[in-house]
Amino acid sequence: MPPWGAALALFLAALALLLLLVPRLQSPWRRAVGARTLPGALFQDDHREVKSGDPADQFSDGREPLPGGCSLICKPSALAQCLLRTLRRSAALETGPHSWLSGPHLQTLCHFVLPVGPGPELAREYLQLADDGLVALDWVIGPCPRGRRITNAGGLPAVLLVIPNAWGRLTRNVLGLCLLALERGYYPVIFHRRGHHGCPLVSPRLQPFGDPSDLKEAVTYIRFRHPAAPLFAVSEGSGSALLLSYLGECGSSSYVTGAACISPVLRCREWFEAGLPWPYERGFLLHQKIALSRYATALEDTVDTSKLFRSRSLREFEETLFCHTKSFPISWDTYWDRNDPLRDVDEAAVPVLCICSADDPVCGPPDHTLPTELFHSNPYFFLLLSRHGGHCGFLRQEPLPAWSHDVILESFRALTEFFRMEEKMKGLNRRRTSFLGGRRRWGALQKREVSPSYNLEETFSWKRSYTR
Repeated sequence: MPPWGAALALFLAALALLLLLVPRLQSPWRRAVGARTLPGALFQDDHREVKSGDPADQFSDGREPLPGGCSLICKPSALAQCLLRTLRRSAALETGPHSWLSGPHLQTLCHFVLPVGPGPELAREYLQLADDGLVALDWVIGPCPRGRRITNAGGLPAVLLVIPNAWGRLTRNVLGLCLLALERGYYPVIFHRRGHHGCPLVSPRLQPFGDPSDLKEAVTYIRFRHPAAPLFAVSEGSGSALLLSYLGECGSSSYVTGAACISPVLRCREWFEAGLPWPYERGFLLHQKIALSRYATALEDTVDTSKLFRSRSLREFEETLFCHTKSFPISWDTYWDRNDPLRDVDEAAVPVLCICSADDPVCGPPDHTLPTELFHSNPYFFLLLSRHGGHCGFLRQEPLPAWSHDVILESFRALTEFFRMEEKMKGLNRRRTSFLGGRRRWGALQKREVSPSYNLEETFSWKRSYTR
């Protein structure tokens, strides 16, 4: 671990002790992000009986109780019924945290402060982008456990794209998810933004909070390398803004089969403006300053670095870095018009499971920070809300991984089976129609479409991808 990493770990450990030993200081932090009381509208009647009969009756109010004190909030649909059946059978939801692990600050700080350990074996690949910038892809190649399961009937492992938080910190849970996914038959790959986690910053340009342009090129490259494999995506915390922006901008052309967001920040502008509880605000701000300090000279021509490193809040840091530039300054309103992750949410055409906790100390209380109307009205968005879990924690007793990992992979398996059954039903309908329409129509229906990736090599120069 580099010296600044050890200093940051000690700083966060001290904050953890402060949070645990001085609970009376929690009240002013709570006023910064809203009251921490559980929203009664979201958790009332958790043990009511589920009605049988019409499937729509199972979603009479858009909220369904689940094991472990969780609730699923969604719009009624056939896909929602499939996901609901999967979650009700999930053993991961029934394995709740021990009493000493249920505290939100402990869950959060254990996730961010504890060392990541040996972790998986990674093969790094640098992808040079259209503007000559670099992003990094860490392919998880080991350790490969025995009895590795295959995720789809075709025998090709599905690719799992993992997007860390916006600060670029690779956490224990991200690596744990990659190891569990590798065991379940996925091929995980971690996306790192410009200048994050050892990726060189070769041009004086960083990726804004919700700008998916770099991710688009990375996904296109992954699709080029694995054209026949299903692609799933998972994001953590503030990194969910990037994934949601990508899904909204690309719509049905996103190449993604299913997605999941762990403790997503959905109302990002309000989140920056309200501020975090000061220990988390200072910790995340310190991490960003340390990470960008190595690029201070390169950024001098575009950003007022002295003001940047004197920032006292995440909003001031973000505004100085991306709004008050020397070449093209923009207003705070314009910045969020371009980077709000929900700006094109109606165009998303991929099932998205958001896993949130009611005691999240970073995002704030769900009745203030979660746009529940989105999950009630959009059939592609599902909210799994738990009572405990902190921010991106969802920890259980060691050596079990976070229960959110199991739930995500189970939901992806359910999506795969659901879409496979849908394709079978469409195939039966096509055969029935072709039988009635004659042999010429049969031949037309059996003609395969040409893969859209056949000309990607002409569009992009993949020789700009380098493996370390």
